[in-house]
Amino acid sequence: MNICRHRTRHLLSHGLCAVLLYATCVATVMAAPFELPPLVTPASAEHHVGKVIWVELVTPDLAGAKAFYSGLFGWTFQDLQGGKADFAVALLDGRPVAGLLQRAVPPGEQRQPAWRGFIAVRDVDAAKAIALAHGAKVVFEPKTYPQRGRQAVLADPEGAVFAILASSSGDPADVLAAPGEWIWASVHAQNPDTAAAFYQTLFGYDVFDLQSDDGLEHLILSSDDYARASVNALPGGSPPRHPHWLNFVRVVDAVGVAAKVGALGGRVLVEPHADRHGGQVAVVADPTGAAFGLMEWSDADTKKEPR
Repeated sequence: MNICRHRTRHLLSHGLCAVLLYATCVATVMAAPFELPPLVTPASAEHHVGKVIWVELVTPDLAGAKAFYSGLFGWTFQDLQGGKADFAVALLDGRPVAGLLQRAVPPGEQRQPAWRGFIAVRDVDAAKAIALAHGAKVVFEPKTYPQRGRQAVLADPEGAVFAILASSSGDPADVLAAPGEWIWASVHAQNPDTAAAFYQTLFGYDVFDLQSDDGLEHLILSSDDYARASVNALPGGSPPRHPHWLNFVRVVDAVGVAAKVGALGGRVLVEPHADRHGGQVAVVADPTGAAFGLMEWSDADTKKEPR
């Protein structure tokens, strides 16, 4: 498929330079025996296909993760328990911002704990069929949760894992994320053009070129006139890097938060550095190795496409 590509003018100067190596964990909340809470309360009629509307962490140490993210972002937690699974909803000022699922790593297996983004669709089964027809694979089959909606986990043709969700309570509104909330997502691919074409087919994105000084290709994925995510080329050289998605939390001071990561037992994978817009970005990992990004974002900036 040929990419329907546009040139950016002032569209979202937040290009992403940071890349890292991490294996994708396939454990998920799909088999959870408890009731997942609705995504939006009260329910809304908003739907934004292609938007990352939820992010979940699969971790072998839920208690440790709660302590780390509470100390880092001030998140509080609402615990849900059922059977042998433990799940917590992370809250910021009373608003749900993430889910955390405890899942032990089976003996003899090597799985890297990971944050996974859920991308909005209207029909999970139809989206799954389109994805499979274009080279994707199913990691976890579609499942319906009465309050949450229907969701599935897929791997794109290069192996980058992502989830899709048809929320039964509507999608979060297109408002600027507050510090401590998820602000951006990126997929790092061996072939950005091919990856962007896949996601464009699946979610109906517009695709924009992003000017870059690093010699690598960067593309913006947009829907509903809002920039949703980027596709970035994996850099060459050693060691080899596996295609993956990476989610970013908005922060006011990336340098200060990155320093706090280390103090709380995590690691800085990519040191804070200036992004194209002049703010700082960094890539870090929690104490179990789950990677995520930090991104400064000015209130004056917008994710809205220019007219």
